[in-house]
Amino acid sequence: MPANTKLEVVAEIKERFNACPNVLLVDYRGLNVAAVSKLRGELRGAGSEMVVYKNTLTQIAMRELALPSMEDLLEGPSAFVFAEGDPVASAKVLADFAKQNEALELKGGLVQNQIIDEAGLKALAKLPSREELLAKLLGTISNPARGMVTVLSGPARGLVTALSAVQEQKAAA
Repeated sequence: MPANTKLEVVAEIKERFNACPNVLLVDYRGLNVAAVSKLRGELRGAGSEMVVYKNTLTQIAMRELALPSMEDLLEGPSAFVFAEGDPVASAKVLADFAKQNEALELKGGLVQNQIIDEAGLKALAKLPSREELLAKLLGTISNPARGMVTVLSGPARGLVTALSAVQEQKAAA
């Protein structure tokens, strides 16, 4: 029979995976304590939390939750980044930190119940953030209205320009 502490950890992992559909994996071997603390702080700023669990306990929890298996990714030391909100922001933090610290290795993750590999994680980091996408959408939506206002105000602007030219002509005479 497994130890109660292991059962508690499995229950905690299940709770985390239920609460957060976006989990990114990294290999943190070679990072010193200061670097790991810095990474955790940056991830907190992006709305994420980095936690280390045993791979076998994580596999048990995922199997019990009927989630896709990340067995291929769970080799060696793994740190789990639970991205509460936008997974793109967390992926960007990880990718930027990996560029500065070669010891950090991106492994992949589980995004919206889909397994992604290292390439998928890097592609996720290159996507625009949610705020950028909303700004682009707002710009796209407002462009036709702005164009319509410009077209409708054209005749009035032309009339004002003509009247201004006539006034200037009479003032000069």
